Amino acid sequence: MLAVHPRGDLTRPETGVFATRSPDRPNPIGLHRVTVLAVDGLRVQVSDLEAVNGTPVLDVKPVLARGGER
Repeated sequence: MLAVHPRGDLTRPETGVFATRSPDRPNPIGLHRVTVLAVDGLRVQVSDLEAVNGTPVLDVKPVLARGGER
């Protein structure tokens, strides 16, 4: 599946999975919630990242709360 309706909303047009937060991806990309500690140019320091040192970060997106979640 390479195109999805964002957030499962059928009224929204289909969009490519790489432009959405869809878990339906053709490759195994890990998704992890982290806390941004500092930003220095192109470097972003985070805590709680579950990855091996040197693993490339492909994208950073803010968490969208569900209900009362933060």
